[in-house]
Amino acid sequence: MTRVAYLGPEGTFTHQAAVRWVRAQAAAGAGPTTSPARGGDGTDGGADVELVPALTVTDVYAGVASGELDHGIVAIENSVEGYVVPSLDAIVGSEDVVAIDEVVLEITFDAFVRPGHGELIEVTAHPHGLAQCQDFVVRSGAVPVPASSNAAACRDATEHQIAIGPAICGELYGLDLLEAGVEDFRGARTRFLTIVRRDRAQVALAAARAAGADAQWRTMLALTPHVTGPGVLARITQAFGAGGVNLSSLITRPLKALEGKYVFVLTVDAAPWEPAVREVLDGLLRAGDSVKTLGVFPARGELDEALSTDHVPVGSVRAGAGADELDRGLLWA
Repeated sequence: MTRVAYLGPEGTFTHQAAVRWVRAQAAAGAGPTTSPARGGDGTDGGADVELVPALTVTDVYAGVASGELDHGIVAIENSVEGYVVPSLDAIVGSEDVVAIDEVVLEITFDAFVRPGHGELIEVTAHPHGLAQCQDFVVRSGAVPVPASSNAAACRDATEHQIAIGPAICGELYGLDLLEAGVEDFRGARTRFLTIVRRDRAQVALAAARAAGADAQWRTMLALTPHVTGPGVLARITQAFGAGGVNLSSLITRPLKALEGKYVFVLTVDAAPWEPAVREVLDGLLRAGDSVKTLGVFPARGELDEALSTDHVPVGSVRAGAGADELDRGLLWA
């Protein structure tokens, strides 16, 4: 029996991502299951798979690191709210856990109430859920109350609360629909990573490479410069550019308890075993940086479309803007 953990309870977006990943593995003949069993979202999971709800994301990482759990599914980035910081920090700080696959879900929220509810004075969801439904929260006039997950908010909703969560939560927890599609932005998506112990990752990745020899890959890296100062970030990005390796994401996270020290989390559009990437990483190691691969997963193109102008920050300027616009947008005046 393969044990796959997710942030519970039943009905979370992470639960849906876990079911989707298990079914995709089974369909590809690469997973631990070929026979049907009911998942918590009403879809088929697998008879050889136990989907394990965890109380916290930290519990998912800890269970995978200890070997108690075979795989974990964790949210890592939302297209509206950005990186899920606790999960990002957990994978950066884990010695024994690495990502080997990803799932991308479209995210939509419904608002639910208890049958025969009383005065609705609070609205509850995971903090990311509340942030993605701000217009509804304001319209409701209710006080926002954070929950450990959107499904937990629905499960534990009182007669005085509006609970925001995935559509399946209404059926799962006996709630009435108050309003459907209450998210601020349509088409929001969340990336979820499939994590395993590092000592199992190479075996799993070798099998994935054999199954899709021409697949495109993405790699997440943690890079910590030991000597900082002017030009350190330029040196790192120039190394990838000179090596012909595309950087699709770069963020910084503080090193805990070290003021002014940071780790760069990079995503590159290639696998770490490709010669160009190896050459860049060799150069960074020679420069004295510490480098760790956080994840390697197939790039399936879900997030590769061109950026819509609707999502460019208001007040941005482009080439051809008038002098007044440039002065205002860039504070050149």
